[in-house]
Amino acid sequence: MTSSEAGDAAAAVAVTAVPTPVPAAAARAALPHDDAVEHVADVFSLLGDPARVRILSALLNGRMRVRDLAAAVGSSESSVSHALRLLRAHRVVSVHRHGREAHYEIDDAHVRALLQLALDHVGHANPLHPVGDEH
Repeated sequence: MTSSEAGDAAAAVAVTAVPTPVPAAAARAALPHDDAVEHVADVFSLLGDPARVRILSALLNGRMRVRDLAAAVGSSESSVSHALRLLRAHRVVSVHRHGREAHYEIDDAHVRALLQLALDHVGHANPLHPVGDEH
């Protein structure tokens, strides 16, 4: 390497600046309030159950009856009903009655967007627990 090339390489290294870390006080000041953190954790907890994710994923396509949801996700009507009660209590899904039938749909655009983003993410990312991973 010539001295000119060495100088160019050194200049390239010098130009690459190390980003300054955010000070703890600034990070602390930017944190959401405790109530908001609790609500966010509740939403992620709701989405942390594979059965509920399957149900909500099926509902991304539109309104469904409990028996059709159960058939679609491969669960019993009882377990789907239980999950829907929990999701309704958190206002994630709503129910529309038509005579004796109840049709459920996702009623929270933010949860719909979070679910879609998560599904898109896992479609493009390596799994957290690859098949055959013993850890």
